[in-house]
Amino acid sequence: MAETGLAARLYRGEAGLNIVGRRKVWFTVAAVLVMIALGSVIFRGFSLGIEFAGGNSFQVPTSVGTLEQVEQRAGEVLTGEGGRVVTTQQVGGGGGEFYELRTTELDAEQAEAVRVELGQVFNIDPAEIASNRVSEAWGSQVTNRALLGLVIFLALVTVYLVLRFEWQMAVAAIFSLVMNLVLTAGLYSIVGFEVTPSTIIGFLTILGFALYDVVVVFDKVQENTRGITANNNQTYGEAANLAVNQSLMRSINTSVVALLPVGGILFIGAGLLGAGTLKDLGLVLFVGMAMAFVTSITLATPLLVVLKNRDPRIQAHNKRVLARRGTVNRGETPAKASPAATAEPEQEPVTAEAGALAGAAAPKVGARPAGKRSGGARGGRPGGGNRPGGKRR
Repeated sequence: MAETGLAARLYRGEAGLNIVGRRKVWFTVAAVLVMIALGSVIFRGFSLGIEFAGGNSFQVPTSVGTLEQVEQRAGEVLTGEGGRVVTTQQVGGGGGEFYELRTTELDAEQAEAVRVELGQVFNIDPAEIASNRVSEAWGSQVTNRALLGLVIFLALVTVYLVLRFEWQMAVAAIFSLVMNLVLTAGLYSIVGFEVTPSTIIGFLTILGFALYDVVVVFDKVQENTRGITANNNQTYGEAANLAVNQSLMRSINTSVVALLPVGGILFIGAGLLGAGTLKDLGLVLFVGMAMAFVTSITLATPLLVVLKNRDPRIQAHNKRVLARRGTVNRGETPAKASPAATAEPEQEPVTAEAGALAGAAAPKVGARPAGKRSGGARGGRPGGGNRPGGKRR
């Protein structure tokens, strides 16, 4: 019973999931999600950290109370000075823990007044509260360098994929990577996750994982479709869909193994232990890796099939396959189809439609030419006078 279950069939590549055949569904769903993501980015925007929007940070010792108490009292102080608390997190370790309060941008006088008032509220020396101002110009520099790194990465990936595979696979892979970035960014905008420099680093990191997942699938597609026009058993789309099924369990295992440590960083490190510095990086890695698995399976290979089906050779091959199946479905045997097929059943019957579109169909590799047998060509009997011990007449 277990050997026929879905998991067992996935491991053997026999699940038979029609992923490529439902490409219109995946493309429609992706188009809707992209429209939602872009709409959120345009109209809602991102929740930018102080590194990008500009602001101030105050570091308060953890001895003054809990994180919630510090955030509430600091919010009251900042409201009186015309500011507000953006984020609060506990950072540090090994006895050097403190609460970091990130606020909206304050001038020098306001920042000093807030620091003094926080010291009075928490009954500590104001000198124990560190204050820093972050300019939005620094965040702009990080963004520009990240965009430059993204462009260079995509250019190098395109060159590699063209040399390693073919240009159709390069286009499909780049499309999958871009979709991964757009959907992840849209999710950040919709949910309101804060964008920090760690988020930008995470975006660049997930590109490498997404590329690896696409290359694994495309390598199997290339193996299944190598020399596909020499036989008439499968269309290009069917061979590509088989490759997706055969590599699906490997993609699932790779994604699960990658998501487990990232999930540990996010849920245990940032959630339970309060290591706030890990939250931004862990969050973008978790979301991006999950998106990478989905896009590599449901978008990259189906788009590759669409591009390859525009190739005249693949078009002619697909029509020969369908014409051959039509002949078989009508119940015609090679003997009824043509006299030559009687002498050579391995030879594929060529219909008038396929011949007009693709020219004369070449015989299958290893097929014998139709005609008389070698023994009959000489007028001798089959297995005649050359047998050991045979008598001559």
